[in-house]
Amino acid sequence: MHAAFDQLIGAGRWIPCRSVGTFPVRFPSPEQPNDTGRHVDVSFPGSDPSNYFEWRANIRSRGRALLMLVLYSDVTEADAPTIIYRKSHIDVAGLLSPEGDKGLSFMELARRLDELPEREEALAVGKAGTIYLCHPFLVHAAQSHKGHTPKFMAQPPLLLRKELIIEAGAGNYTPVEEAIRLAFR
Repeated sequence: MHAAFDQLIGAGRWIPCRSVGTFPVRFPSPEQPNDTGRHVDVSFPGSDPSNYFEWRANIRSRGRALLMLVLYSDVTEADAPTIIYRKSHIDVAGLLSPEGDKGLSFMELARRLDELPEREEALAVGKAGTIYLCHPFLVHAAQSHKGHTPKFMAQPPLLLRKELIIEAGAGNYTPVEEAIRLAFR
């Protein structure tokens, strides 16, 4: 994992995980859950650090190097796999760019996701122990559980030591930085 982090973020530019982060659990249910909206995880506090909806994301991904989806149970298409919207990180970079260092809050960003182009969906399925290393701006969503076995996963953030470098001419961009720069082309 450390070699993958070094390749994606750069050696010495990330902080080792010390927790599993949030731990979503989804149980089989015939009812539609109320938390299935498309969203982007945010990474630094806004005016009220106790209110997650006021937490923010900015174009330099302050605080977050990667979004990780860690499966603690086997997850099939019926077991409420996280929906991943391919290439959506480029669109989100385009939304965040004009907002500068302040960025957008979780809710401001969520409200603007409908402006983005439709993207192909992929499902985060796999055996227990599968880990998805995702761009920090990736749009994703939970969904209802139509299977038979509870789904357990964790979403630990891989934290950054310093913000990402995206300025033109800086050169030597990491893959995560280069993916943000695609929004400027």
